[in-house]
Formats: sequence, structure tokens, C-alpha cells
Amino acid sequence: MMLLDILGSKKRLQILKLLSKEDQYVSQIMKKLKMDGKNTKHHLDTLEKTNIITTYPQGRKKYYKLNREIQLKITPPPEGTFQLLTLTNNKQQTTKK
Repeated sequence: MMLLDILGSKKRLQILKLLSKEDQYVSQIMKKLKMDGKNTKHHLDTLEKTNIITTYPQGRKKYYKLNREIQLKITPPPEGTFQLLTLTNNKQQTTKK
């Protein structure tokens, strides 16, 4: 699955918005986004597989945290660029269209 497809989900974007403010565990995300556990876990697993988020244990809870900075750059003609950038540890991955 391409990064743009992953970020094209409204629920995943909402999860990323929550995680941009603070680390959260599943129950917090479910409650804030009014989602059931199965859907929440599915979206979290998708984001984790692409290394956009990571997890860490704290007590009996598994916390999710944002692992990458994501930037979208779109410019009009004549430059006409479309770039989706993910940044982690000063490394950059670019998707150009």
C-alpha cells in the first residue's frame, strides 16, 4: 500500500492528528474518535506497518506515538510539483507524482 493511500483514510488522519498532540493508548483513541476496537486496531496496525507510528509499553498499556514527520507539498504550474515527504531521524523519503 502506498503512503498516499494510507494517508487517504479520514480515520487514519484523525489518529495522526491525535498522536501529533500526545501519545495515546487504544482506548483513548477509540473514545475520542468514536470507533470500535477492531477498526481502531486495524488503522493503528496499518500506520505501524509503515513505520509512521511506533509503540511502547507503559505498565499494562500499549501506547502509540508518532514516529515520522509528514509533509505534503503541492505547487501550481509551471513548477507543478506534488510531493509527499516523510521524515525520520533527519532522513527523508519522497513520493513524487
